[in-house]
Amino acid sequence: MAIAIRLSPELDKRLDALAKKTHRSKSYYAREAIENYIEDLEDYYLGVAILENPGNIYTSEEVRKMCGLDD
Repeated sequence: MAIAIRLSPELDKRLDALAKKTHRSKSYYAREAIENYIEDLEDYYLGVAILENPGNIYTSEEVRKMCGLDD
């Protein structure tokens, strides 16, 4: 899927310099940035969902017993 984005002149200049320095395309860095940002957002919303409905909460002692690590 192709998309078009508008960058500020300063950001475009920075992206262009990075692409030239690393011999990668500007599209490569745009794709990487979007992928990383989406992963961060997914993690954030997963965390929010867990905080809103935490389910069962165990102490470290209870977890050790459940795992058979109790001395």
